[in-house]
Amino acid sequence: MTSHTAPADSPVALHAVRGRVVTPVAVIDDGVVVSADGLLVFVGSHDEAVSSGYSAVMPEAPVEGTTVLPGLVDLHDHGGGGASFPDATSVDEARVASSEHLRHGTTSLVASLVTADRDTLLQRVANLADLADAGDVVGIHLEGPFLSEVRCGAQNPHDMLDGDAELVRAIAAAGRGYVRTMTVAPEVPGVDGTGGAIEALVDSGVLPSVGHTDATTEQTEEAIRTALAAIARSPLAEAGCRPTATHLFNGMRPLHHRAPGPIAACLAAAARGELVVELISDGTHVAHGTARSVFDMVGSDNIVLVTDAMAAAGMADGTYELGPMAVTVADGVARLADGGSIAGGTYHLLDVVRETVAGAGVPLVDAVRSASTTPAGVIGRADIGALEVGRRADIVVTDADLHPVRVLRNGVDVLDVPTA
Repeated sequence: MTSHTAPADSPVALHAVRGRVVTPVAVIDDGVVVSADGLLVFVGSHDEAVSSGYSAVMPEAPVEGTTVLPGLVDLHDHGGGGASFPDATSVDEARVASSEHLRHGTTSLVASLVTADRDTLLQRVANLADLADAGDVVGIHLEGPFLSEVRCGAQNPHDMLDGDAELVRAIAAAGRGYVRTMTVAPEVPGVDGTGGAIEALVDSGVLPSVGHTDATTEQTEEAIRTALAAIARSPLAEAGCRPTATHLFNGMRPLHHRAPGPIAACLAAAARGELVVELISDGTHVAHGTARSVFDMVGSDNIVLVTDAMAAAGMADGTYELGPMAVTVADGVARLADGGSIAGGTYHLLDVVRETVAGAGVPLVDAVRSASTTPAGVIGRADIGALEVGRRADIVVTDADLHPVRVLRNGVDVLDVPTA
């Protein structure tokens, strides 16, 4: 496999990295990735790079096991490095979290909020839109407020509302085009149906995501149909966008053979290519066998690996906040201080990829595609998410165990990258 655009004698400054290169379809054992002016101009084997005239910029053979990945894309991330997007009141506070994940290989991040009162949501969305203007995040995800109190998980049930199309439009306006997804429960009044929240979301350029729901299979199927019909008549269709399911299994009525609930409907829709399911494949939120089975059932083109990270990502055990809820982290697992529900993740997305490969036994190409190419496609971004010529030069270099060694975004090295 090879592709390139810039000739070796190009006056443009070229930069190359070498190692085991992971493309969307294969692993090139001795591969080379060349960038220029922030874009990828060559991806192929070492021999192909030499024959294409890139010898002058060719790095020496790397340490055995060195692996080159695309910059990762996290669609569901509440924070990290001690900072929380739902609690940040300034761009600088929020940037602490985005920078934590950037240093660990997430070069494109969608910042997630949790259910809150109307004024807080609008303020937090506006703050994150400023962060997106600065280039630190690629979008905003709202987890609520149109959710099921029965499946509230680590969220405050007292702030949950019936579907409200006017509030959707207000949130979208506050987000200035950066709101990418919103999690909704199909069974909540005002969410589905003509003029409901799902249609208002799509009309505002926002993808609905099924989650925190106690819906039946039939209610979920109908909501997916509503979302697909709305997308088909919107500009989102041109970008190939699809609705999603928020952290499949978590915050949902469990799958039962006589009451299949939302999980069966979401898996079936994903298998048809109509919907993309989020999976927190960290060994805590879902078992390794569950993650492996979902990959076998629906394939990596219909799965996005996410962190659902909160402030404790990259931090020591202790006490943290997630919106109005107090969270205790012990042995790397975040739980509500009151009640003990799992309260988000503590992994970086590269950690999730590592867990998916080493723990669940998913092939490296599939795990990486679900953490890069597929999520980029969900939000309609064809310029990121893969080591392909013409895309942005977002590159993660790791050791043999998928620990980050070097991170580049737009072809520029990110400082203070950990070595293990």
